[in-house]
Amino acid sequence: MSHLDPVQARAKAKARLRRGMFLLPSLFTVGNIAAGYFSITQTIAAIGGIGDARTHLDWAAIAILIAIPLDSLDGRIARMTNTCSDFGKELDSLADAITFGVAPSLLALVWGFHFLPDTINPQLHQNLLHIGTFICFLFLIGGVSRLARFNISHDAQPQNPGRPDRKYFVGMPIPAAAGLLAATVHFEWGIPVQAWWIALIWMGLVGTSGFLMVSTWRFWSGKELSLSRRHPYQVLLLIASVLFLIIKFSDWALFSIALVYMFSGIWARAAYSWSRRRRRLPADAPAPLPEPDAPEEAVGEPDAAGPDAVGPEPYDRS
Repeated sequence: MSHLDPVQARAKAKARLRRGMFLLPSLFTVGNIAAGYFSITQTIAAIGGIGDARTHLDWAAIAILIAIPLDSLDGRIARMTNTCSDFGKELDSLADAITFGVAPSLLALVWGFHFLPDTINPQLHQNLLHIGTFICFLFLIGGVSRLARFNISHDAQPQNPGRPDRKYFVGMPIPAAAGLLAATVHFEWGIPVQAWWIALIWMGLVGTSGFLMVSTWRFWSGKELSLSRRHPYQVLLLIASVLFLIIKFSDWALFSIALVYMFSGIWARAAYSWSRRRRRLPADAPAPLPEPDAPEEAVGEPDAAGPDAVGPEPYDRS
C-alpha cells in the first residue's frame, strides 16, 4: 500500500477543497430555483381552492422575496471565492427566468385578475382577464429578454449616464421587478384584487415593470457599498437599519423600498432629459448671431453615449 508524501497529500486536499468551493455558489442558485418552484406551486394551490387562497398567494410572494438575496449572494460568493464559471452563469440565468420571470408573472395574473368577483359586468370581467393575461405575458417576455441581453452584452451603457465613479444597472434588474410585484401582493397580505379599477392600476404597474426591464435607463446597483473598506461602519449601519425595518414592518418596508427603487430609475431618466432640454434653446427662440470672423457653434451638447459621457468605470448590465 503506497503512501503519499505530505506535499502530495496537501495538494490533493487543496484540489478537493477547490472542487467543493465551486459547489457553494450553485447551492444558493439551487435555493433560488427552489423558492421559485415553491412560489409557483403555491399560486396553483390558490387557483385549485386548496385551503385559503389568500394564504397561498401571500406565501408565493414571500418565496419570491426570499429568492432575491439568494440570487445576490450566489454571484458575490462566486467572485469572493474566485469560482466563477460558465456553468454557474447559465444556471443563474435559468434560475432567474423561473423565479423572477415565470413565478411573478403567474402570481400577478392570479392575484390581480383571477379572483375578480362575478358581480361586475361580465364583458368587463372577461376583458380584464384577457388583457391582464397578455400584460403578465409581456412582463415574462421583458424579463427573459433582459436576461438574454445581459448574457450577450459586454459593455452595455445606459442612455442617461450618471456619475462616472458609480456602477449602474442598465434597465431595471429582473429581481427588482419581480420583487415589486411580490412586495405589492405581500403588502395586501395576499388578499386578491376585488375591484375592477384596482385591476386597471395593477395592469399599469405590471406593464411598467416589464417596460423598465427592457429599457436602457440607469438604475442604482449599490455595488459601491462594500464591507471591505477600512471603515465600513456606515455601510453596516445602513444594512442593519434596512434589516430592522424589513423584520419589524415587512409589508410596508418591502413595498416602500420596491416603489422607491422603481421611481428612482424613472426620476433619473426624467431629470437627465430635463437637464439636456434645459441646455438647448427653445424651438421658437431666434438663433444667436455668430461672432465676426468666428465659426458658429452648434447648440446643445455632445452625444451622451460617447466615451466621455461614461467615464473610466464600465456600467453593470445585470
